[in-house]
Formats: sequence, structure tokens, C-alpha cells
Amino acid sequence: MLFGLTNKPLELPTKETALPDRAEPLRFKREHFVNGNPISAPVPEHLASAVFGLGCFWGAERLFWQIPGVFSTAVGYAGGITVNPTYEDVCSGMTGHTEVVLVYFDPGACSYEDLLTVFWESHNPTQGMQQGNDRGTQYRSAIYTSTEQQLLAANNSKSKFQSALTEKGYSGITTEVSQLDEFYYAEDYHQQYLAKNPKGYCGIAGTGACYHAE
Repeated sequence: MLFGLTNKPLELPTKETALPDRAEPLRFKREHFVNGNPISAPVPEHLASAVFGLGCFWGAERLFWQIPGVFSTAVGYAGGITVNPTYEDVCSGMTGHTEVVLVYFDPGACSYEDLLTVFWESHNPTQGMQQGNDRGTQYRSAIYTSTEQQLLAANNSKSKFQSALTEKGYSGITTEVSQLDEFYYAEDYHQQYLAKNPKGYCGIAGTGACYHAE
């Protein structure tokens, strides 16, 4: 996402300085472009959901839809202040949101730990308001959880992966870990972007450190 190469605020806005809310949510197709499953509720009751931010959401989403046991994925915005933001709003750095991927998964076929493994190993969680050449608050690393169990698991995983990163000479993890407040779906053209545009930009790159669940 070449927008990340421009000069943007690296500090989160306050409620007073954030962009104003928008009245209407963005429109998108409910069918996943790759597998045809719905990307928004209602979904089958046995599914669980998780939300991750690891830089540009185009490449991040592709990582998750390829995991066996994942029902569907969607890209959007979370962790900020402005209600119903647009992509341009988020790119301004004045909404507080980061680019994220919503994952619906079958816990019987894919564990939350499986998702955490992909999350930690696929990006550099020590870069603060940046991921590779993409610079700005919307590229910060984040885990937004849907249950207390996920919150505990996410925080435990953060401690485990810090040890692996330290061994490789990396600094402290800057990943934001908190309960999900609200997920806002991104514009339809962003959904499953790299399936629609196979030669599109992807800046996702890991550190080489391995996450060990046990």
C-alpha cells in the first residue's frame, strides 16, 4: 500500500482532534471473493471470530484465508475513534484506527493459537507506527480479542514471542492487545484485494523468529 510511504502523523489523535463520525457504514459484498462464504453476520453458530492488525491489510488477509479451518475473512478498521471511517479517513492518521483483518474460524479445525502463530511469524511487531516501508498509525500491530479467553491467550503469546525475538536481537514488542470495541468493514474493493489483483502490493514480511505455542 504505497500510501504508507508518505509523511503521516505517528501519534494517535484524541477524541477532540479525531475526524468526525460518518453517519453511514461502507458498503461491501457479503460473499467472500475466494470461497463464497459470508464475511459478516449471520454466520454459522459454531464459528469464532478474531481480529488482527499486522500492517497493510491486503497481504495480511490473504495469509489468513489460506489457513485450513478459516471460514471467511474481511478487512476493515479497528482500535480508533471515528465511527464508519473511509479508507482515506484512516490513511490521514486522524481516526485512530489501524488496518485489520476479521477472521471467522472453526475452533474444531483451527485453533486460536494457530491464528496467533501466523500473526506473530508474518510481520515485525516491534516497529511501532510502521510496518516495513509503510509508515503511519494505521499500520501498527494489534490484536483485538472477542473473549476473555482470547485476551489471556493473546497476552501470553506476546510474552512467548518476545523471548523468541530477543534471541534474534529485536527490541520490545509494540503490539496493542485489547478487547475489540468495534470493527468497521472496509470498502468493497479492499475485500480479498490480492485475489482480485494477484499482482497487487504486499508488504508483509516476518522476522524469522518462530512462535512456539507450548
